[in-house]
Amino acid sequence: MKNRLKKVLCFLITVSLCSTLFLGGCGKQGKDLAAGKTADGEKGKKEIVVATNSETGGLDPAGMIALTYLSYSVSALDELLTYNEKGEIDYRAAESYEVNDDSTVWTFHLRKEAIWSDGTPVTAADFINTMVRSLDPKSGNGYANYLFPVKNAEAIYNGEADAGSLGAKALDDYTLEITLGKPCVYFLDLLRLPVYTPSCVKYADAVDSGWDKDPKTSVANGPFYLAEYVPEQYFVLKKNEKYWNADKVKLDQITYRFFDDQQSMASAYETGEVDVAPALQSSVMDLYQGKDDLVITDTIATRYIYPNLNVKPLDDVRVRKAINLAIDREELCKMVGDDTEPTVNFIAKYMKDKQTGGYFVDEAEPPFKENLKEAKELLAKAGYPDGKGFPKLTYNYPSLEMDSDTAQVVQEQLKQNLNIDIELNAQELQVNYTERRAGNFDLCRMNWTADFADPYTYLSMLLSNSTYNCSGIHDEKYDALVEQSDTEKDPAKRAELMHEAEKLAVGEEFYIIPLYSMKSCNLIRPTIKGITQIPATGALEYRYAEITE
Repeated sequence: MKNRLKKVLCFLITVSLCSTLFLGGCGKQGKDLAAGKTADGEKGKKEIVVATNSETGGLDPAGMIALTYLSYSVSALDELLTYNEKGEIDYRAAESYEVNDDSTVWTFHLRKEAIWSDGTPVTAADFINTMVRSLDPKSGNGYANYLFPVKNAEAIYNGEADAGSLGAKALDDYTLEITLGKPCVYFLDLLRLPVYTPSCVKYADAVDSGWDKDPKTSVANGPFYLAEYVPEQYFVLKKNEKYWNADKVKLDQITYRFFDDQQSMASAYETGEVDVAPALQSSVMDLYQGKDDLVITDTIATRYIYPNLNVKPLDDVRVRKAINLAIDREELCKMVGDDTEPTVNFIAKYMKDKQTGGYFVDEAEPPFKENLKEAKELLAKAGYPDGKGFPKLTYNYPSLEMDSDTAQVVQEQLKQNLNIDIELNAQELQVNYTERRAGNFDLCRMNWTADFADPYTYLSMLLSNSTYNCSGIHDEKYDALVEQSDTEKDPAKRAELMHEAEKLAVGEEFYIIPLYSMKSCNLIRPTIKGITQIPATGALEYRYAEITE
């Protein structure tokens, strides 16, 4: 039955794509929509057009970070430094750094040849500008807690200290000194995050002033800058000729087009409207099997559900555990798609351990095992035998294909296995994000793609003081374990602490409901070369891509 359903779905998508091709004049009309020279070799600029999900959030690194910023920043903004696929430091805005003996004072020397796209020098003050603005809770920046290792940052965020006391100083225009409250063994990994990315003091003022989407003020210090932004349609990035490494940038322009769903993205690729369509539904794998267009990549991400601990009966660990144990993730993944793989971990399945080279989650026992018999017993002990008297809970999720399919399977399984009713509430992506951040949910879909190559990127989200803790978690024992891992310099001991923390949060308290990890199904014109993956996240990076004949 399941295989037949998948074949029907694949057939329907094929018909849809073929219809699009027919209506689009076999792709010519679509290609005309892509400005300049596409990967198929049209005359004009060397341009690629990339499909991206519906518009969410802004472009200010100190503001509300969501998918639109992540698409923009990877090509337009240079962080101080990052790590390449070999685990080596890739210096960007900084050309070197030094650290004191106890690893609390980090001094970064900025490139003097680095300037903003309008010719303004990139200075230490620009980095501090983002940090200070991010620490204003009104900014809505979910990454603010990653600044907390910096001296006085958390106190500033909580209104207990003045912004001037922040442990970040401009020793001169090109020397940035960051002082930590205590050693942090993964500090360099944090530097690729938005809150450590510069925003030009000349323009970047209030988070909601609109400067970030106005090409006149939205300057960039990376390979490309914002040339045009049309809300809910597209935005255009042009090559930054003033970029310090401009000689290695081969493209003249990258255009990002917004699409409401994955099928529209796949259709746009077929018609030639876009040259890159990332993270498509798994059925595209069958359609493009054996073709050079199809590129499958590992995504360092976990799809899971947040239960709101402030909502009864989700405040009862027995209920949370029962729900976790009652979900058949193998069955779920068969129904959702071949690009998913079941997981009971919070830390992403494909995250590598820097020391061993293996997958981090494989180096410890799973946090829990599914067990329907135990799930029913737990629900009965919580006062809901065979689901009797259990209140109807609402599950909020984005109205995307994968999330809709997931929601329906989870709803069906919980009804069949525990006899509890879940009401489904599909939302626009931006609405889902906003409601979750406000804590307005019973159960809420969540997906987290690693921001940096360390398990802390996951564990930090469940800390009591985390700005991404949207479900009311407050666990001093968990906080202490994670805090201890922050300063543990022995890699083996630190890994042990992090495994213990995940076991506590996911396998004992069941603060989340992990579902699956994913592979990314991407369509890329074979004539485009030089697209790479960001090692920390698995996302595609276009800054040094080029079009070959």
